[in-house]
Amino acid sequence: MSWYLYIVRCRDESLYTGITTDIARRIKEHNSKKGAFYTQNKTPVELVYQEILPGQSAARKREAAIKKLTRKDKLELVGIIQKQR
Repeated sequence: MSWYLYIVRCRDESLYTGITTDIARRIKEHNSKKGAFYTQNKTPVELVYQEILPGQSAARKREAAIKKLTRKDKLELVGIIQKQR
């Protein structure tokens, strides 16, 4: 079974990173305020990035790595801002 890492942009422009086996379902959960506590008062959320990973362990490791990134690095990853050279 494939796992997905995803990043959503919240109404307040913050970014939330998570993992799931079904992105469409998870986005619906976030937008119906049944998702993560962090996003409950920041709806609607918009999917801005996703990666397919081979399993839950790989997804958790990638999620942890992305959560350690700075906001600027996350914005570069999702293509919202261009990397400065």
